[in-house]
Amino acid sequence: MKRLLVYLWTAPTTLVGLWLAPLALLTGGGVQRIDGVIEIHGGIVRRLLRRCTLLKGGASAMTLGHVVLGQDRTVLELTRAHERVHVRQAERWGPLFIPAYLLASLVALLRGKNAYFDNPFEREAYKRAP
Repeated sequence: MKRLLVYLWTAPTTLVGLWLAPLALLTGGGVQRIDGVIEIHGGIVRRLLRRCTLLKGGASAMTLGHVVLGQDRTVLELTRAHERVHVRQAERWGPLFIPAYLLASLVALLRGKNAYFDNPFEREAYKRAP
């Protein structure tokens, strides 16, 4: 029952990522479920991660609730531990995860720091899964 409540609490954030699954499949990507997390890779997801993030050169992977987006299957394997930290963060923050993450990046920028590396969500993920 507790696990069901966690999935429901995280559902709004998960749904943001989940809608990419059919698009990934239609554009040559793939979808897999590992340890209760949906991993979506390749196809349009690769293009989105390369072009639609704030990181110079794009992102390798990104977590949205219980969905992890990756450029390809190998990247998902290499970043799995780091991204699982973000899954746990999303479980704690629920529907507030995306706004809290973006606000933390904005605060870092306003303080003259790096929006990604100085974001407390990323610092925790790199600390727990370097």
